[in-house]
Amino acid sequence: MEHHFHASELDQPHPQRTREILKKHPEIKKLMGKNPYTFGILLLVLTLQVSLAYFIGHWGLQPAWQNLLAAFIAAYAIGAFANHCMYVIIHEASHNLVFTSKTWNRWVGMLADLPNLVPGSMGFFVYHLKHHAHQGDYDYDADMANVWEAKFIGNHFIGKAFWLAFFPIFQLTRPPRLKSINMWSKWPWINLVLALSFDIAIFYFCGLYGLLYLVFSFFLSIGLHPVGARWIQEHYTPQGGQETFSYYGPINIVALNVGYHNEHHDFPSIPWNNLPKVKAMAPEYYDNLKFHNSWVKLWLTFLFDNSYSLFSRVERVKDGKVDYMRAQKQTA
Repeated sequence: MEHHFHASELDQPHPQRTREILKKHPEIKKLMGKNPYTFGILLLVLTLQVSLAYFIGHWGLQPAWQNLLAAFIAAYAIGAFANHCMYVIIHEASHNLVFTSKTWNRWVGMLADLPNLVPGSMGFFVYHLKHHAHQGDYDYDADMANVWEAKFIGNHFIGKAFWLAFFPIFQLTRPPRLKSINMWSKWPWINLVLALSFDIAIFYFCGLYGLLYLVFSFFLSIGLHPVGARWIQEHYTPQGGQETFSYYGPINIVALNVGYHNEHHDFPSIPWNNLPKVKAMAPEYYDNLKFHNSWVKLWLTFLFDNSYSLFSRVERVKDGKVDYMRAQKQTA
């Protein structure tokens, strides 16, 4: 099978950079820990989404299409940000950064998953940790598109817009290609039962348009919406080279600092509220890296710039890996 990603013989940069930073700035260890207040944010956002679904479902606008339009507008203006925040909380829980207990963190992930209507959090727990351990390895990293997927979408606006609009569906096609992934446990089944129960309750109490509000919020939160640029920001690079990028713009306020992605990959045991402190404590390691200040600009650039495609990722080659930081210093 022919690949067209940016091939690299270097190991991923994060483990070596982590060691160097900790050697120079051991005080960063104090930032590691849990943030149980994240659970409070979860309850707040969950209440917001259920309340909006209820109100939208009972507006009773006439003609009926006005209810559909109201649901979509509310989802674009509010719901996409709310559901995206829940995705970040799932992400935090996957790293056990909310509570000390792994079991409690699983429950956090499944509760944060409820407004998404689809039971994906327990799968994410597995695939995301593999992404950290094997970043850029096509056989293990579900964050990379399938080769057929990248070829099918291409680099033109229509294809990339279609990909963003149906991003969750494309993600479901990736696990079968991965190696050494074991999903069989009780947790995905609990995740499924909770999601179906929530979906039925929303339809019963909030009606069709309340349910559609959450459907729109789900698809927009990870797709054809400026917050969908997060998936491009993290590891897409048209020219190759640097393979992880941070975002330092204002949406981090409602996205729980998920834009601090280099900092997160370097220190996945540090919760979201402390990630800006990592950059502040070790500026010499982050100020020279390329970064993004606008998800809106990046979102539009990805859609309309033909140099961006799903192949705009760095792929680890299987042989000849060398130390990343040493190689960077030798070529500087």
